[in-house]
Amino acid sequence: MAFESPHPHPEHTTDEAILARLGYKQEFRRAFTPLEVFGVAFSIVGLLPSIASVLFNAVPNGGPLAMVWGWMIASAFIMCIGFAMAELASAAPTSGGLYYWTYSLASPHCRNFLSWIVGYANTVTSIAGLASIDWACAIQITAAISIASNQVYMTTNGQLYGIFAALVLSHAVLVSLGTQVLARLQRLSIFLNVCLCFVVIIALPIATPSEYRNSASFAFGDFTNLDGWPSGFAFILSLLAPLYTIGGYDSSVHISEEASNATTAIPWAIVGSIAVSAILGWGINVSLTFCMGTDIEGILSSPIGQPMAQIFYNSFGQKGALTLWSFVILAQYMMGSSCLLVGSRQTFAFARDGALPFSRYLYRINGYTKTPVNTVWLDALLALIIGLLAFASTQAINAVFTLAVTSSYISYITPIVTRFAFKNDFKPGPFNLGKWSFPVAAIAVSWMVFMNIVFFFPATPQTSVQEMNYTVVVLGGFMSLAVFWYYCPVYGGVYWFNGPVSNLGPVIKGKECRNSVSEEMEEREGVHVSIVNV
Repeated sequence: MAFESPHPHPEHTTDEAILARLGYKQEFRRAFTPLEVFGVAFSIVGLLPSIASVLFNAVPNGGPLAMVWGWMIASAFIMCIGFAMAELASAAPTSGGLYYWTYSLASPHCRNFLSWIVGYANTVTSIAGLASIDWACAIQITAAISIASNQVYMTTNGQLYGIFAALVLSHAVLVSLGTQVLARLQRLSIFLNVCLCFVVIIALPIATPSEYRNSASFAFGDFTNLDGWPSGFAFILSLLAPLYTIGGYDSSVHISEEASNATTAIPWAIVGSIAVSAILGWGINVSLTFCMGTDIEGILSSPIGQPMAQIFYNSFGQKGALTLWSFVILAQYMMGSSCLLVGSRQTFAFARDGALPFSRYLYRINGYTKTPVNTVWLDALLALIIGLLAFASTQAINAVFTLAVTSSYISYITPIVTRFAFKNDFKPGPFNLGKWSFPVAAIAVSWMVFMNIVFFFPATPQTSVQEMNYTVVVLGGFMSLAVFWYYCPVYGGVYWFNGPVSNLGPVIKGKECRNSVSEEMEEREGVHVSIVNV
């Protein structure tokens, strides 16, 4: 059901015309301002809670040196990825995003299959992202209980999963609400995340007792390798921390159809969230290395069960740490709601094009909230299933963090490569890099391919069935099912999936057909819509 305003804002009318040229009618309310679009991406980055979630990866694989310099190195490559994606987002701002771009830019001989693979990879990214965020939030909640009990409380996997399930289900209820409510929450998320960053950057060094303060040589140069890999490879493994933290910047793409002035708001949200996160995140890591003390093994083996929570406990004491940690949990919780928000939109877009099982039931907008409630609950259910890995082993559930990165890189690499590898008539939108487009894209793709290979390695050289890296198992299993579903005899997508499908009816069925409303808006507003029509 399309939402029609009796007095549409000119920007909204322009956005709807651009969306029509891409093949879709307006079905969501465009309630997200550019600031709130940035808020979605920045909220999913969730600097402080995200750094806390994956500190267990950076600390044993390089310690302070990896935390400080690894962050800086990774941020430069992440920005290249962001620039490459921002160009695509500016040219075609639609909720389908990455798989839409892939179909539009790839060869007719393979675009259906590539679009299918990207759509499923992006779907598993959203689900793994939600699972990793809420699992980390569950650990943070138990860490708060441990702090409150003076480190006496010890949790079990069953208790952790129960908290995790409650978080996921509460997010499903929240994200089923109206778009305007969700949009306004992004402003609160921006404020909370920025405040937390400055508390750690400024207040942590002030509050830290002298016995936990470190010298500059330790904070910037100490290399600690506890997991057994050669030092160089250990440093590379530590990069999961910044790559996971500054991730999900494509989230703003999936709310393109709910954003005002999408052709500029979406790309700048991508680039802006990466830039702000890189700078503030580096400041957080520097502050932590100066205030974490020298007993790195003690921080990792703390009964609190969370390295950053232990650092806060050492510096602020029980009450101060518990107060600050409560806000970290709140920020983490808001990350989860934003992740489910954008994930449900991507799933909705994929169902709109008929690519998911039961698409006819998933492609529905709730008449009251104007949100895709069915896809919200589907993503939540799948996240609950992935969370069951906790009962296999700690390494198995930790795989959701690397899974969120590796699956996202599959969906990022493909449209970037298709833009340059195939003959197409791609024309950039308002945001473009000009002659730097190809070099930046080449750097981005090379980096993602390399890191995806690295993240399939186990945490330690000597591993067992329980301690192996389950990323390749979960990702390989999910993508194998996607390929099987595509080539399944008689029923497979190869027989009926034709990429993005227009829902505008006969008005734009012909590829060369033009939408009169779009042409009128281009002439009146000076908008140049430059993407391959579907």
